[in-house]
Amino acid sequence: MTKRTSAKYKIDRRMGENIWGRAKSPVNRREYGPGQHGQRRKGKLSDFGTQLRAKQKLKGYYGDLTEKQFRRIYAEAERVKGDTGENLVGLLERRLDAVVYRAKFVPTIFAARQFVNHGHVEVNGKRVNIASYRVKEGDVISIRERSRQLAIVLESVALTERDVPDYLEVDHNKMTATFVRTPTLGDVPYPVVMEPNLVVEFYAKN
Repeated sequence: MTKRTSAKYKIDRRMGENIWGRAKSPVNRREYGPGQHGQRRKGKLSDFGTQLRAKQKLKGYYGDLTEKQFRRIYAEAERVKGDTGENLVGLLERRLDAVVYRAKFVPTIFAARQFVNHGHVEVNGKRVNIASYRVKEGDVISIRERSRQLAIVLESVALTERDVPDYLEVDHNKMTATFVRTPTLGDVPYPVVMEPNLVVEFYAKN
């Protein structure tokens, strides 16, 4: 098991939820946390604990985001007009790696980060290798011609366990995806309940 895979499993067990909806998640077999004290009865979480967990869950879902990166995205969401929690989700879903994952070009958000970094993706016909690149409404994201027959892409497109959300228009024959609009929380197909309102409360107090 790779270090990254091990870390993903640990996050699932710490949260007590299968946050990526993966069939092999250990939470599917045992819901208690990792480590020798994982089976102890859980005490009731404080407000701070509940807010911290909501933040860790949302941040963890998008892969290897550092606290600094996540805080920067939150600060931007706060500056934009409208509901900060909804803005936060919208900004996270506009990341290029998130769009590549949502379009089913790769099987996981972690694979999407690597796939973009290795130069397999174009935006409006130009190669972009920055996973945090923010797409705009109307942008066309495509897999480079020479990368379309990669096993990871062909296997992911064939998966039936994930649907493409309706804020993307995807053509798997041409390996293109158009970012139609910025989604709201209700549009995003999270496998578990995400609570960006608690993330807002967390940062408001800390």
